[in-house]
Amino acid sequence: MNFRIFVVAAVAGALGGCATVTRGTTDQITVNSIPPEAEARTSLGHACPATPCTWEVSRKAEFTVSFSKPGYEDMQIPVATRIAGAGAAGFAGNVLIGGLVGMGVDAATGSTLEHYPSPVLATLVPLRKSGATGRSDKRRGASSHRREVDRPRPKDEPPVT
Repeated sequence: MNFRIFVVAAVAGALGGCATVTRGTTDQITVNSIPPEAEARTSLGHACPATPCTWEVSRKAEFTVSFSKPGYEDMQIPVATRIAGAGAAGFAGNVLIGGLVGMGVDAATGSTLEHYPSPVLATLVPLRKSGATGRSDKRRGASSHRREVDRPRPKDEPPVT
């Protein structure tokens, strides 16, 4: 009886050091936009009609989030993966407890990885209104050509009056 408890405790301890067990194989990704309520979609097929929203994705997945909102330029933000501090600690714990099997499982499932940027934040740029070019040179009486009096002159040439 005591031997069974010892075996169960040893197996639980071995799995406890494994990043796959402690961190899982999926990650929660929150996406938001300025201004809010933009439509967001991922290259993985997730969709959200109005930000902010949260999706569950595989820790191994790298993807792109596309944002769109009427009156604003569309924007795409790539989301990559990197080794997380907690994931590396769980992976290293396999050296002491989980062994090569635990390391192989962690590497195969991506449980040592995290997504960045996380959260994903898009600052959308307003579209330019057609015809709005800022300061207009077509003011009354203005010309796009320089007048003779405006032309730079050498110092020895007399000004035009």
